[in-house]
Amino acid sequence: MPLSSYLDAHPRLGEHIYVHASAQVIGDVNLGDDSSVWCNAVVRGDVNHIVVGRCSNIQDFVMCHVSHKNASKPLGSPLIIGDYVTIGHNTILHGCTIGDECLIGMGAIVMDDAVISARVMVGAGSLVPPGKVLESGYLYVGRPVRKVRALTEAELLFLKYSAEHYVRVKNNYLASK
Repeated sequence: MPLSSYLDAHPRLGEHIYVHASAQVIGDVNLGDDSSVWCNAVVRGDVNHIVVGRCSNIQDFVMCHVSHKNASKPLGSPLIIGDYVTIGHNTILHGCTIGDECLIGMGAIVMDDAVISARVMVGAGSLVPPGKVLESGYLYVGRPVRKVRALTEAELLFLKYSAEHYVRVKNNYLASK
């Protein structure tokens, strides 16, 4: 697995995780049980920590990073990803918090200190500015994002389904090793 330490920080892996050979997981990163990191994704917890919840997936070409701790911001901006979260291809996550059962669309950018509450869908290509808080149960789209509408019951169910689908795909990859 493509895991690297940074200083005294080492990736910590839950059970039944999958990290593709082309991905990079670096430093203070905690991958929860049944999570997956896909082709060419980078999860770089060098100057702060990253937590990826259980059954969450980080898809191809995703960049996950953090902001360092300093005098004006003693905690910096870690990256926290909840359980059953789908991070779409080519997304950038930087020092933000994402609640459980969210879907972050392909090519989205989520900046420092943004908070995406549980059960939110962020549309492909959207920009979540620094410090923005997204309310649970809604679809957000645009650059910068704006609340478009409440998610339908089918969409709310799809949020967890999407993550569970990636758990099944991950299990297929693990079984073929």
